[in-house]
Amino acid sequence: MAELVILDLGCAAYEPTLRLQKRLVRRVRQASGERAYLVLVEHDPPVITLGRSTRGPHILASDERLRAEGVEVHQASRGGDVTYHGPGQVVGYPVLRLDLHGRDVRRYLRDLEEVLIRVLARFGVKGERAEGLTGVWVGGEKVAAIGVAVTRWVTYHGLALNVSTDPERFGLIVPCGIRGCDVTSLERLLGREVAVAEVTGPLVECFVEVFGFEGARASTVSAEAPDEGTDGSDTGQSDGR
Repeated sequence: MAELVILDLGCAAYEPTLRLQKRLVRRVRQASGERAYLVLVEHDPPVITLGRSTRGPHILASDERLRAEGVEVHQASRGGDVTYHGPGQVVGYPVLRLDLHGRDVRRYLRDLEEVLIRVLARFGVKGERAEGLTGVWVGGEKVAAIGVAVTRWVTYHGLALNVSTDPERFGLIVPCGIRGCDVTSLERLLGREVAVAEVTGPLVECFVEVFGFEGARASTVSAEAPDEGTDGSDTGQSDGR
């Protein structure tokens, strides 16, 4: 099994991070052996993304309010409905060959949930799945969302864990398209300040454990680096959030 390459972008906007994922998809696909990446980012400016399953008026805030608060809106090729990303939330975008990790999108979603449940356990928090839904909940409140895309068995998009995100920010939308969905954060659950940097290490370790990588190593890349061509079609299987 290969090493997992970690690309920690810090704070970065959504569009350049998506372009980076597409470059990595091409690298993974063209590699002679297994190559896998985990991109970590806090999205700033904040962004609302609309997955392929978005139906109906699930953005509650007006265009004027979104502009005033600096919130971007983007259509996404991932599965799932609408979600919010912003400061205080760690987003992980795995780019890996799913044909080497079960070749099963549903199993992949459950594995991502398992990563998040193990991360929460490191902080003494019991995360749970909800029947028929994707993501992780604590006491009936959603603390982590998942939405993925798979193109020719290479994954992109991924997971988001609310670390210190203000849950009120999710009032801009109907989270994941689930009416009455309450949202929480790790900081709120622990009753103390939690920095995103405190969570990224456990997230990497748990990801390596669940997916069976030999280990992880950090690398550097800029989300703003020039594109090396295009990734082609975004068609493929998708599921999530």
